Amino acid sequence: MDAGVALGALPHPAAGSRRWSDSIVAFARSEAMAVFLWSRAAIWFGALLAFFVIRPSAGPSALRVDVPRLTRDIGSITDIWARWDSIHYLQIAEHGYGGATGSSAFYPLYPWVVGAFGRVLGGHFVLAGVLVSLVATLVAFALFHRLAVAKLGAATASRALLYLAIFPMALFFQAIYAESLFLCFALAVFIFAEREQWAVTGLVAGLALLSRPTGFALIPPLALMAWRARGQGRALLGLLIAPLIFLAFPLVLRFQLNDPWAFAQAENSWHRELSLTGPLEGIWRGLHAGWAGVLQLTVGSAHHFYWTPVDPARAAVLNLEYLAYTALFVALAVVAWRELGAPYGLFAACSLAIPLSAPSDAYPLLSMPRLGLTIFPLFLALAVLGRRPRLHTGIVVTSAVLLGVATAEWATWQWVS
Repeated sequence: MDAGVALGALPHPAAGSRRWSDSIVAFARSEAMAVFLWSRAAIWFGALLAFFVIRPSAGPSALRVDVPRLTRDIGSITDIWARWDSIHYLQIAEHGYGGATGSSAFYPLYPWVVGAFGRVLGGHFVLAGVLVSLVATLVAFALFHRLAVAKLGAATASRALLYLAIFPMALFFQAIYAESLFLCFALAVFIFAEREQWAVTGLVAGLALLSRPTGFALIPPLALMAWRARGQGRALLGLLIAPLIFLAFPLVLRFQLNDPWAFAQAENSWHRELSLTGPLEGIWRGLHAGWAGVLQLTVGSAHHFYWTPVDPARAAVLNLEYLAYTALFVALAVVAWRELGAPYGLFAACSLAIPLSAPSDAYPLLSMPRLGLTIFPLFLALAVLGRRPRLHTGIVVTSAVLLGVATAEWATWQWVS
């Protein structure tokens, strides 16, 4: 072969550089980047404003729960995102699983990444946690928008991204919580599975399993997609990578706690227990608590309680709130199944079934609003419904108001979800 022809067939180094620079510029100008920047900035500003304005009446949990040696770093601008479960993630990031009761309920990948990055930053673990969450959120927004465009078209994808960014629990995307990292992996799993890249799918699914307990909700839809794939055997074999990666968690628990299966019983420390009746237990108890809440608010008083003697009116409102979110999620899961197909609907259903199968004691549907944040098919389904202008306006206004309330609660150490 002529040397000139051979060299001409190779791409010029500058061409690859231009493609990378063009891609970076395109991403910087993308809708996902724009929504990420303004939504995170608005939530950050709202949290700081609430913290400094309402600070004199901050919740007593700030004194009862906070661990300053873990949550104080470079100042309020980052420390405000270290609340509640953030303490456990930071404890694991710095010291592993031996430091607190029930710590094995928090899966390891997020604190491992925060721990590694925090050491690179010279021990600034809170800063590392916030940065990890933000980067994962940006990637998740980009993946979500790409998947939404492919499934539903550009206009519906824009609505879906907006709904996700201003969902009342979207504040957790920049908090030291694992939600953003898990969402990133869950989206990547479906994208790679749609492309039938099964080895990569298994790898990413394994990382999702190491991120949150609800990662197990990915297994049924992935099995269904692999079963339908052209190379069924190769697809199922690729998915076996996921449980092999997850074995890293029990191995670490074996060395640090001398109990490789500690994660399986850890929820007992948080007043949750797996029910033999599965999600029916959570649904029944959630309805019971909701009805008790209605009675408490309509005919009850401070001296007569229908559910709990501890601040019965507040408990009534919270139980009704959790029940409303759960009912909305169930309805959206049905829409997701119909509009997006069985794998997406199955992921939504399994993601709801896992927490419903282990309801909490005082608040059966505790944390359901936050758990819904990572069930991305729900937001795609909501965007389908939001095609009607009036409903779209109602969704945006309601979400924005509730997000503001939740952000103020978070900033002042009130329990959010």
